[in-house]
Amino acid sequence: MVEKGWLGADLIFDLDGDHLPGVSDNDFPSMIEVIQGQAWRLWNEFLEPEFGFKQKYAQFTFSGHRGFHIHLRDPSLLQLDSNARREIVNYIRGEGIDIQSTINADSGWGKRAIDGIDSTLGQLSQISSGMEGKTRTLSQLHEIIKTRTKSPNVNLKSSSKASIEELARLADVRDDFGLDRISRLKDDPSLEVFGKLTPLFWELVKGDSSVVIGTAGETDEVVTVDTKRVIRWVGSLHGKSGLKVTELPLNRLDPDSSNCFDPLKEAVVFTGGSVKVRILADDICASISGEQIEPSIGEEILVKESMAMFLCLKGWAEICK
Repeated sequence: MVEKGWLGADLIFDLDGDHLPGVSDNDFPSMIEVIQGQAWRLWNEFLEPEFGFKQKYAQFTFSGHRGFHIHLRDPSLLQLDSNARREIVNYIRGEGIDIQSTINADSGWGKRAIDGIDSTLGQLSQISSGMEGKTRTLSQLHEIIKTRTKSPNVNLKSSSKASIEELARLADVRDDFGLDRISRLKDDPSLEVFGKLTPLFWELVKGDSSVVIGTAGETDEVVTVDTKRVIRWVGSLHGKSGLKVTELPLNRLDPDSSNCFDPLKEAVVFTGGSVKVRILADDICASISGEQIEPSIGEEILVKESMAMFLCLKGWAEICK
């Protein structure tokens, strides 16, 4: 290997749904929908407008299982070393970004921070008002914070669900001087209007505004940083789903497109008859080839071959003998 010499490597971004805060692999269709939106955001909000990467050098693929790959083959990028690639990942994840000082800046993160404030406040309001879906929203925000705290640059004193609920309460009431905390915060982002919970608020904003590309030590970050990584080839089958690694044009990656790519139909290979399977997992949802099921553990059901292949490779079912 030493004698071979290194000629370069594609710059690859691997977005994997099992790392998304508050998203479960058990609800596979919903997870795919969310991660596809994240892949579109990565290109549309970061890679093209901020880094200036060109579409003509980009390849977009469904990974065959839980996510999407974006390959960049610009000759000027092939020689980037691991440190340079890590800096790109860190920027996208908001590592080292002082989000408070970027709010009034004419930059990508400045615009995202403003949107992130409103989005985070909306979720906190849902929690404080006790609206329907409060528990789910609280869990999602908690998952975001758990993801953020894995970064070596984040050191929060309070990151529990109780802290998030207290933050939601503070965001919904005036301070000791009868002033609106949110208005003061938007006028001067440097103010600690939530006291010791102010850093928690800004990490929630950052988590809402970034794209999740793994966390320190996890595989997805390694894909981008590792210049010798072998990645799945277009047309190959994924051994954990039976679905095909499939290339798609950029416009079909857009989840709001009228012709949006649907991997759970378009990446299906097996199209045989029906197969009877026994469900081995509980609380799961699967959708393959237009067939959607939400079975109970121990249930025996007749499904299409493509669904049977998917369920068995996921470890969610076995063929009935």
